[in-house]
Amino acid sequence: MGGMINVSDPTDPAQRGKDAVLLIDDEQPLLEVYAAALSPHFDVTKTTSVKEAEFALLQKKFKVVISDHLMPGGNGMGFLVRVREEYPEMQRVLVTAYMKPEMLLRSVNEAALFRYLLKPISLGELIKVAQEAVKLHNQTVKPVAG
Repeated sequence: MGGMINVSDPTDPAQRGKDAVLLIDDEQPLLEVYAAALSPHFDVTKTTSVKEAEFALLQKKFKVVISDHLMPGGNGMGFLVRVREEYPEMQRVLVTAYMKPEMLLRSVNEAALFRYLLKPISLGELIKVAQEAVKLHNQTVKPVAG
């Protein structure tokens, strides 16, 4: 009866079992909404800039990164292109208000995006895309049993 449980313990199996997702959006209210939608399903890290996101990547392994495109101090597409080079197995999702043809080309050729979401995005769609991206990450990383 005398066992003490620290709820915020990072070694807590409830948290440990969740897949890590990195969110980047310079609009704090949107970031909060996305994080609130994803938190029941994932271990979410919120960042408001490319710089913050790059720091977060050094701290922990993420399975999926979901980035807004237009932000001060670096755009999401450029960030995702770099992420692909450094963390090829991490799945990349771009959130944007408008997908121009040349951006679409870049998203396929350079960033190899898992998916892009057009604003305003539905939270149901966001959760579904994140879950599918984690699934693909796990298939990519786990060796296929022959």
